[in-house]
Amino acid sequence: MTIEEQLEHLRKGTVEIIRENELRAKLEKSAKTGRPLRIKLGVDPTAPDIHLGHTVVIRKLRAFQELGHTVIFLIGDFTGLIGDPSGNSATRPQLTREEISANAETYKQQIFKLLDHDKTEIRFNADWMDKLGSVGFIRLASHVTVKQILERDDFAKRLADERPIALHELLYPLTQAYDSVALEADVELGGTDQKFNLLMGRNLQREYEQEAQVCVIMPLLEGTDGVQKMSKGLGNYIGINEPPQEIFGKVMSISDDLMWRYYELCTDLSVEQIEARRDRAEAGDVNPRDLKVELAKRIITDFHSAAAAQAAEDEFNRIFRSKEIPESIETREVKAKSWPLPHLLVEVGLAASVAEARRLIEQGGVRIGGVRQADTGIVVGIKSGEESLLQVGKRRFLRLVGE
Repeated sequence: MTIEEQLEHLRKGTVEIIRENELRAKLEKSAKTGRPLRIKLGVDPTAPDIHLGHTVVIRKLRAFQELGHTVIFLIGDFTGLIGDPSGNSATRPQLTREEISANAETYKQQIFKLLDHDKTEIRFNADWMDKLGSVGFIRLASHVTVKQILERDDFAKRLADERPIALHELLYPLTQAYDSVALEADVELGGTDQKFNLLMGRNLQREYEQEAQVCVIMPLLEGTDGVQKMSKGLGNYIGINEPPQEIFGKVMSISDDLMWRYYELCTDLSVEQIEARRDRAEAGDVNPRDLKVELAKRIITDFHSAAAAQAAEDEFNRIFRSKEIPESIETREVKAKSWPLPHLLVEVGLAASVAEARRLIEQGGVRIGGVRQADTGIVVGIKSGEESLLQVGKRRFLRLVGE
């Protein structure tokens, strides 16, 4: 690819590149000298499973890898002890070394479903942070002012609301920034919630007389409810290690509008290929449902196999096209908002109480859009004018419409 073609390839799905002219210069220098750029993505192993939301930045890491650059998947076993305060209104609970190590192992297994194992550096930031020592940490802290740290939005909001900020939280951006110094990163990737931390890395590299990294900022993927960002805690996630049938059903449950967001951020199709599909759908030449099937199969193929993707479609069709659901289903209007699933079941009369609703969910008797729901804490996003198929047991069905 030419430099311009590389930039176009790397721009796909990004919210912001700080700064693109610097990225162009780095790519040109790399092409001239033959030295690959060092591309950093840092993650704290705070949960054992990776979901589609996490893969947005991992795919961008792979894009750099495919262009021949050195990609570094940095596992924050030290920063994980602090807990990233990004976007949080309260102090995160701190994890133990044992919990972090266990989660880190699962991360290493999952990322190679997208990344090339032989061309990926796996690093741990405890390797240099543990060696820094108290004197080194104090010297590190001397490079940043309190005013700079408190300019961060979530800290400023918590101060304004008189909510506590623990001192160790103020050290998190500084520690993440030092990772860029230790790795001599040319580019760092992150979501929009990481922008402050990534910019802190640029500033700190200058303090250490390094060339400042370019920040490639990716959007946060909405969950299956189409409202909140994808999160296991909200129950609106699609885990990459979930069974193919579960992934297929969850993708089929998203709205037609959200489907294009997933095409952009969760597939390797080019912008032109996605736009061509959108144009055909808007012209009525293809059913959006068929495009959603294609999307589901592409995602399953990435994380399982093409055979598993086809089997998942066949199973979905067996249930929903073979008339294993009634031809006539009652439609019920419900308020358009985010509903805790047990409360939604009570609201529409499919459970007599919240306690009974929880028992039905725990017993595996509740499905939304054909997907079994096993988490009593799931939140269901109901949007105005959109339909959802709710099933309890084998014979009770309701078509919900947001009002």
